[in-house]
Amino acid sequence: MIGIHSLRISRRFVRIWQRNWIVYQRTWKISFLPPLLEPIFYLLAFGIGLGSLVGRFSYRGSEVSYVAFIAPALLAVNMMYNAFFENTYGSFVRMYYQKTFDAIVTTPVFLEEVVTGEIVWGATRSVIAAATMLAVISVFGLVKYPEGFLIIPLSFLGGLAFGSIAIFFTAIVPTIELFNLPMFLFITPMFLFSGTFFPVKNLPLWAQWVAAVFPLTHLVELARAFSLGHMAIDLLWDFAYLIVFSMVFFPLAIVKMRKRLIK
Repeated sequence: MIGIHSLRISRRFVRIWQRNWIVYQRTWKISFLPPLLEPIFYLLAFGIGLGSLVGRFSYRGSEVSYVAFIAPALLAVNMMYNAFFENTYGSFVRMYYQKTFDAIVTTPVFLEEVVTGEIVWGATRSVIAAATMLAVISVFGLVKYPEGFLIIPLSFLGGLAFGSIAIFFTAIVPTIELFNLPMFLFITPMFLFSGTFFPVKNLPLWAQWVAAVFPLTHLVELARAFSLGHMAIDLLWDFAYLIVFSMVFFPLAIVKMRKRLIK
């Protein structure tokens, strides 16, 4: 296994980001609109439909409406989906079918820089999606400012976390069809049990401990706090968890990708 000190990463990873950005500018209508519209549909269905039944309840000492409670959570889910899909299906297609990675490494770019560029691009997709959805829900008065501006840098951190573990899965799955396993066993449980639709404290104690392991739980908590303007010292724990999660899976993604591509 290679160590952190042996990772060959320079500013050249920006070239991989730039390549993906150029392609994105040509396909943004297909790549951008579906991931944006899906959480908005959830917001309309659960927030307006179910919200009329739930009413208002207490969150961090303040009464909030149900739609204000789930809107930032769906924003966090949007960050997760954009980074994860970009660095699983998107990266796998570039690596396996289009042979883009093979072509890039014939130039003066190291594999570590290719993986870094892919992860940073996944985080960029997360930022684009978060900024667009943030603008939409702000129109409905569901975000308090200036705290709400913190959601933009948060989306980059969330994108790094989910992009790193997505590349990790990309490096170990033999076929594109097997992405159904991390989707079913990793993404779907987080989507349902990370405090997206109801507070985590409503779960049994054992389930609360499981939810605490999920990175989406911490991303939702931060997005919700920033959106509702509830700044508290305990949010540092959620922030630190996402940083540590990224620092663990970023080098693991590179190690696994090296094993897959360099035999």
